[in-house]
Amino acid sequence: MTQTTAQPTKPDLGKYGSFGRGVTPAQAKDIEALGYGAVWVGGSPPAELEWVEPILEATTTLQVATGIVNIWTADAGPVSESFHRIESAYPGRFLLGIGVGHREAIGEYRKPLDALTDYLNKLDEYGVPKHRRVVAALGPKVLQLSAERSAGAHPYLTTPEHTAQAREVLGPDAFLAPEHKAVLTTDADKARTVGRKALDIYLGLTNYLNNFKRLGFTDEDLAKPGSDRFIDAVVAYGTVEAVAARLKEHLDAGADHVPVQVLTSPEKLVPALAELAGPLGLA
Repeated sequence: MTQTTAQPTKPDLGKYGSFGRGVTPAQAKDIEALGYGAVWVGGSPPAELEWVEPILEATTTLQVATGIVNIWTADAGPVSESFHRIESAYPGRFLLGIGVGHREAIGEYRKPLDALTDYLNKLDEYGVPKHRRVVAALGPKVLQLSAERSAGAHPYLTTPEHTAQAREVLGPDAFLAPEHKAVLTTDADKARTVGRKALDIYLGLTNYLNNFKRLGFTDEDLAKPGSDRFIDAVVAYGTVEAVAARLKEHLDAGADHVPVQVLTSPEKLVPALAELAGPLGLA
């Protein structure tokens, strides 16, 4: 009888996670207790990833994901060593997210597709499993690469419409985890002010601008500080029920998991996530 080897399943991070620049182990414990499946840490962390184990040690089932390790500033070798160190101590609880960052911030910038392919080749060489890594992907070519060479895609700063398009490119089997921002206020002016502050840098970055234009936003929409139409599309606000409904649109469009970036101060993060937990169906 011929035996077949079971294929690894796509990552299971639950329906929602928390996205931020950093999270303390104590906060991570609270986030896990609220029912969120993962914490995503952005900001191009260094290759050593020394902050991951304390979070995993403080929690039981919560997963940690990088959103993202920048391939220009963190070499594949040290990143792979970190992955194996973490995987050995906490099997199956760390997801390596990688991406190319922004051409405006890089002195020597190659075509993203070529650079990502080379980096993924090195991760293969160093034994980082395909199903424990994801790629920051916006355009069709990188989305396709993410499906072929990793568990799937982690698009940042997109809309449910993009999620639907990404699912079509990825196919049904790849993992898809689009980030979405939220402000817990029913004051539209306040929410837009907070959103514009957070989005200012992205309105000067070519890869994001190109993606926004593919989604139908005009030069007028994307001229700083961003039109109301644009801000409202990428920042959820209103009642907690309205915010939860907006986030759920990503799941309805084909996402497996939605990392939620609540735009608030660090001390208010867990209370905000607690408010959302019930409407998201977590509590």
